[in-house]
Amino acid sequence: MSFLKNSFAAWACALIILLVLIWFSLFTGVKDVRFLDLFGDGDKLVFFVVSRIPRTLALILVGSGVSIAGFVLQQLSQNRFVSPTTSGALEAAKMGILTALIFIPNSSLFVRMLFALGFTFLTSFLFIFFVHKVKLRSTVFIPLIGLMFGSILSAVSTFFAYKHGIVQNTQEWLLGDFSSVMQGQYEAVFLVLPAVAIIYLYADKITIAGMGESFAKSLGLSYEAIVYLGLFVVSMVVSSSVVTVGAIPFLGLIVPNVVSMIVGDNFRRTLPLIAYVGAVFLLICDLMGRLIVYPYEVPIGMIVGVIGSVVFLVLILKRK
Repeated sequence: MSFLKNSFAAWACALIILLVLIWFSLFTGVKDVRFLDLFGDGDKLVFFVVSRIPRTLALILVGSGVSIAGFVLQQLSQNRFVSPTTSGALEAAKMGILTALIFIPNSSLFVRMLFALGFTFLTSFLFIFFVHKVKLRSTVFIPLIGLMFGSILSAVSTFFAYKHGIVQNTQEWLLGDFSSVMQGQYEAVFLVLPAVAIIYLYADKITIAGMGESFAKSLGLSYEAIVYLGLFVVSMVVSSSVVTVGAIPFLGLIVPNVVSMIVGDNFRRTLPLIAYVGAVFLLICDLMGRLIVYPYEVPIGMIVGVIGSVVFLVLILKRK
């Protein structure tokens, strides 16, 4: 009974923290919008519905989805330092968007997301294939190779962007930024919801697949099918987030690692907590970006990148 009370109290506090952050996110910004204004000022109400609510929803969905996607990649690769950032997935999504802009200049957001999805899935598959084939299974070596792979993809993308004169068009995907999120331009991020639901339904099978191909097959599990499913779901999350708000580095790396250090590695049990911490972390970073140089705004990708790179370095040194 005491345990249940403590658990209930912890989740109640967590919910209060999330609601407080959501409140600040909804009512913080250059345009002064207060709660009572929503009942008497039509213009501010429209702005609130069109801009503030979509931005806050996108922050929660992207924070939760990318964090969980990183956790799935870590399970499938059997490496704690693998994430969309250190596997080349973010760069692949940007390359997919660039390809769509080159071949279909007037492509819709949905078409760009499909291109990003295809490139991300292919890149993630190649990375996992490489992880399983490489003989040197060093904890640090694998993500460093992923970073090098991502740098190559980024260089190729930049070359073709310069060649076709669309460098300016690709800048918005280099750093994550929620300032331009508005109603009618962010709905792709809702793909995170079915993706997370699929991950939760297959949590036990993903855990078994993460223990190795031979172990999974000895239990009668279709290892390849689970790996393909996991990579496809990760690609859905990454592509929908990048095409909506841009790349947010290290989010899928630091959140799963910090949560696992605190509560352990039980995949199914830690999924809700990883989603929660990812959403809270991104909300806090977004508020920091809005307030540091107010009334201007620092892109959230820059803030998360700075914090994430420091945490990544600390984790590497600690593991050594």
